[in-house]
Amino acid sequence: MRTVVISGASSGIGWATAQRFAAAGDHVVNLDPAEPTEPGPTTWMNVDVADWAAVEQAVDEVHRSRGGLDVVIANAGISIRRGVLELTEAQARRICEVNLLGVLGLWQAAARRMLPARRGVLLATASVNGHRGYPFYADYNATKAGVAALCRTFALELSPYVRVACVTPGAVLTPMQRAEYTDQMLAEVNERIPAGRHADPSEIADAYFYLASDEARFITGQEIIIDGGETAGATTAILGAADRGQAPRP
Repeated sequence: MRTVVISGASSGIGWATAQRFAAAGDHVVNLDPAEPTEPGPTTWMNVDVADWAAVEQAVDEVHRSRGGLDVVIANAGISIRRGVLELTEAQARRICEVNLLGVLGLWQAAARRMLPARRGVLLATASVNGHRGYPFYADYNATKAGVAALCRTFALELSPYVRVACVTPGAVLTPMQRAEYTDQMLAEVNERIPAGRHADPSEIADAYFYLASDEARFITGQEIIIDGGETAGATTAILGAADRGQAPRP
């Protein structure tokens, strides 16, 4: 039984990922300031990843009680739709603290314990938003590009003992997506995805499960892009009302 820590696992991609690992018999700990929206076989700890001291304490507690860490997934993320001239300092700082520094803090706390044991896998949720410009999400886009950079750097510093990788989703039908998008907007996004639909969170969870497995033991410092072909061509994110500020986010 592996010990798996996932941040932001109370809903969406994180919740689906927690269920995927738990179904395989792994012990899963969810670090999230919000209680899980649905019941599941995971342990919930009220932790905000922007609080590095709280993250360090939580990781240390899990490490001591379980005798080690096998997989740590930095998934917690937030976004606010604002133009670059409207975004406030407080909003931008909060998004950076959760989406980017939250990954750095959690990975650092985990790596301090994984490296002496010479084993472990660090994973994180990036986004196709980090690969190209999407209007009205400047700070979110920047944090996701930063997550990919952290992935490459951690992989170089921690190899060969700790593997590091990112899952980079395109449009995923999460509660956050449903809350911000009308049915018409969702349909417009689907029209420019070659696969013709949003991903289900469980499909992203499957990618995490693979990256944490021995079958992926030669993958480190890389992103696995799961976007239904959205970024494969030049026309995928050019036309449509959804592109004028309604970019898909995990």
